[in-house]
Amino acid sequence: MPPTNTRVILLLALAGFASMAAMRITDAMLPALSQAFERPVADVAQNITVFAIAYGLMQLCYGPLGDRYGTLRVIGLATLSCALGALGSALAGSLSSLLLFRTLTGATAAAIIPLSMAWVGNNVDYAARQVTLAHMLSGAVMGLITGQVMGGLLADTLGWQAAFLVLALLFLLAGGLLTGAVLRKPALSPPGEASGGIAFLARLAGVLAIPRARQILLLVFLEGIAAFGALAFAASHLHERLGVSLTVAGLLVALFGVGGLLFAALARPLVARLGETGLAALGGTLMGAGFCLLALAPGPGLAAGGAFAAGLGFYMMHSTLQTNATQMAPAARGTAMAVFAGCLFLGQSVGVSLGALVLRLAGSGVLLALAGAWLLVLGLLFARRLRGWKAEPGAEAPGQAGASEQR
Repeated sequence: MPPTNTRVILLLALAGFASMAAMRITDAMLPALSQAFERPVADVAQNITVFAIAYGLMQLCYGPLGDRYGTLRVIGLATLSCALGALGSALAGSLSSLLLFRTLTGATAAAIIPLSMAWVGNNVDYAARQVTLAHMLSGAVMGLITGQVMGGLLADTLGWQAAFLVLALLFLLAGGLLTGAVLRKPALSPPGEASGGIAFLARLAGVLAIPRARQILLLVFLEGIAAFGALAFAASHLHERLGVSLTVAGLLVALFGVGGLLFAALARPLVARLGETGLAALGGTLMGAGFCLLALAPGPGLAAGGAFAAGLGFYMMHSTLQTNATQMAPAARGTAMAVFAGCLFLGQSVGVSLGALVLRLAGSGVLLALAGAWLLVLGLLFARRLRGWKAEPGAEAPGQAGASEQR
């Protein structure tokens, strides 16, 4: 891979780090927010829902914007805009104000991950794409870990507002470096041809007209409902069930991200040994076991193992979904990847809303166990679909698909 591409991937990883930290920053601080605003945990969890809804819906805007003005240029400007939302969240004096600024942060952070995947899809051969995506997204996983830990730690020490101030600085750093890179070398982010709303709708319709694309989008939507919906309540569950501090609860749930880092480090041998079908099936199995263990763990040790297993399994399966998504509509990859990411995070918003309902009716343990069962079944279904796709007449191997795309 050219050195320039390597540097760009590192910058995208930094931007992804900030966006995922923002997404997960309030998970471990929900009890602190509940106390500060004198509202139930299920109510303050709305900040996660509005972030995810804005994040998901705005994918439909950033896809065509990236296709038109250049992916890296849009990512840099959107990342700088995220700093405003994070600063506003830190200064929020009421739950309604917090919800407003969390919506703004979600709407602007929406550009980062999907357009990063689109850039990789346009600049890295298919044969190396899954490993490259895994390495680039390791920055996003580190952000997830940092968000979980930082939210609980700062809520316990300096106050929840401090966490959002740190986020604002992270967004300024990431956005400034990316924008500077594009200004120094505009060829990194070449603009496309001008296109209006009708052209975008045509590209969107073209993506949705592909049967495999519809199946991939449905799978990632269902994955988002269960995995991210349950993860939002995991730290609060451990805080209440085990009596640990918010800092410890955040550290335990952050092992979900450590599992993702292990997958990123071992992506090449795992992909070679297990293949896509094996990654999907094993990923679903690990998620099922991990979330059930989180639900039932009598102590921090088993809870840590459950979070780690769930994270490793999630990134096994999601990486495979993601790689297939980069190839589902090569002619409109920016739009396709935006819709893919949108489905994932709209799934999260649905999952948090459903999770809040289950929390009120049956408790957090039942919520986590149901999510585990859901993800186990989903992983096995995805593995079955992968076998079916490979058996279809005229199906190309991944390397052939990538080669044909380059021609």
